Parts: sequence; structure tokens; C-alpha cells
Amino acid sequence: MSFFDSLDIAASGLTAERLRMDVTAENLANAQTTRGPGGQPYRRQEVVLEQAGGFGATLAGAMGAVGPGSASGAVSGVQVAGIVSDPTPDKLVYDPGNPDANAQGYVRMPNVNTVNEMVDLIDESRSYESDVTAMQTAKTMYTKTLDLLK
Repeated sequence: MSFFDSLDIAASGLTAERLRMDVTAENLANAQTTRGPGGQPYRRQEVVLEQAGGFGATLAGAMGAVGPGSASGAVSGVQVAGIVSDPTPDKLVYDPGNPDANAQGYVRMPNVNTVNEMVDLIDESRSYESDVTAMQTAKTMYTKTLDLLK
């Protein structure tokens, strides 16, 4: 395990949380978009994250094990597996004056709940702050280590 792996792990978290915040902002911006490309309402997007590396690979790398199935020097962290559409159904709102209304006067609205999106944004912001704190703590440890070596 490298001396600076903790910075790489925190950086992967920062990158993932930034993408999650971008997707949440896009969801909020399109919460009222009733007609997108293809004539359908906007579909809420979600970021799917997955573990990069793993505990076993990191432990083997830290112990210097080299061989089949070992990932010497493998850095764990998080990575984006993809961005998927939320499968929840669209909301129907009665608005007969809307140009996108059907024959019964209902408009298909995006499946975006602004309250849930704001809660997600707070969660993503807190996670981002945690990763920044982890990076600052690692930097402080490295600085103190260098001071001891003087």
C-alpha cells in the first residue's frame, strides 16, 4: 500500500460525490419538464456507485502478496458504475389548460420529487465535506511525519 493511497481513496469519493451533485442539480432543473426529446417527460436520473478494488485486494497489496488474484498496489475507493433512470412512474396532474395535457386534461409530470432531491443534495454535500476532511487529515499526518524526520 502506497503512502498516498488515502489521498487517492478520498479523491475517488470527491469525484463520485461531485457527479452525484451534478445529477441531482439536473433533476431539480428538469422537475417541471413535461416534454423532452421524444415527447416524453423528463426521467429522474440516479448515480450508481460501486467499490473500486476491495478489502481483500488492498490487504494483499499491503502485505506484499503477489500472485494470481492479488492486486499488489491496488487502491480501493469508489467509482461510478453508471447513471440510470429511476423506474418510478410519472405523476399525473390535472391541468386542462396545459398544451401537454391529454384528452382528460391530465399532464404527465416528471417523476422528480424536489424535497427528496434536496435531501439527496444535503447528503451528497455532507459526504463531499467528509472526503475533504479525510484529505486534510491525511495531509496533516504527512506533514507531521515529515517534521519528525527533520
